[in-house]
Amino acid sequence: MNIIVDAMGGDHAPREIVDGAVNAVKEFGVDITLVGVESSVRAELSKYDYPKEKIQVVHTDVIIGMHEPATISIRKKKDSSISAGINLLKEQPQKYNAFISAGNTGAVVCASTFYLGMLPQVERPAIGLVIPTLKNFAFLIDVGANTDPKPEHLLQSALMARVYAQKVLNIYDPRIGLLNIGAEESKGTEFVKETHKLFLESLSNFAGNIEANEIFSGRCDCIICDGYVGNVVIKTSESLMESALALVRREVKKSPMSILGALLMKSCLRDIRKHADYTEYGGAPLLGVNGLVMICHGRSNAKAIKNAIRATVREVENKVIDHLIAEVG
Repeated sequence: MNIIVDAMGGDHAPREIVDGAVNAVKEFGVDITLVGVESSVRAELSKYDYPKEKIQVVHTDVIIGMHEPATISIRKKKDSSISAGINLLKEQPQKYNAFISAGNTGAVVCASTFYLGMLPQVERPAIGLVIPTLKNFAFLIDVGANTDPKPEHLLQSALMARVYAQKVLNIYDPRIGLLNIGAEESKGTEFVKETHKLFLESLSNFAGNIEANEIFSGRCDCIICDGYVGNVVIKTSESLMESALALVRREVKKSPMSILGALLMKSCLRDIRKHADYTEYGGAPLLGVNGLVMICHGRSNAKAIKNAIRATVREVENKVIDHLIAEVG
């Protein structure tokens, strides 16, 4: 198994990307192909002791910035680490199994859609994200790829989410919820109401509308929404968690009793933080394109990259693409 990793993508590239790749090689035994500025990548690799035959480097000196337009990956920077890596996956599918990047999300989506194409019967790609819940985990989709979909696009996302939940998260019969402002069928925009009707007609395991305050309750295993709403949800949730942790730290320092209480709860607080830490889950799969693509947070550290590779290995081993084609097609 050979996973292509964009070595130049993210706020901490190539340092954290290379670190995560080396750790993944050691822990999972996977082969890694790093795409990026070879001199920089090899300078980072020289810091580690690892099986040299397990990591290859493909050179490109073109890098897409985090705030550049999405279409630049297929118009002006066709030789970027993003486009070059995705083209390796397209042109040599027998050698390479997947592509991972913590770089410009829009550029990854655009290049993946353009170069890899879409799976049969799938019209738009969607980014899914594994999120922690009070029960276990759920899969939220879409979180940013398709901000102006049609109801049938959300149905395709629901079908793909069901496959991912079954094959990667090991949820036998995932319950699907449609994110809305109320539980009643009459709530929401005309678009959401039309989508609800389509879900009722097409999904045997549709659990109805789910409100935002239930996202993390565990009531639904797959939560479906458009990319605009999903992106707001994850960024708001991320900000809330960071603010809550900052508030706890601030309040704990106010009295000796608070400090003592925090020390007694240290193990519990550490477990809670780990459960909510995005680096534990690694990345977000881009579903719908004809190839395995994993998108990581721009702030990803080595741990996040390593765990993104681990999640991608599970996708490859469970033949997710084949199951997606069978389900949606």
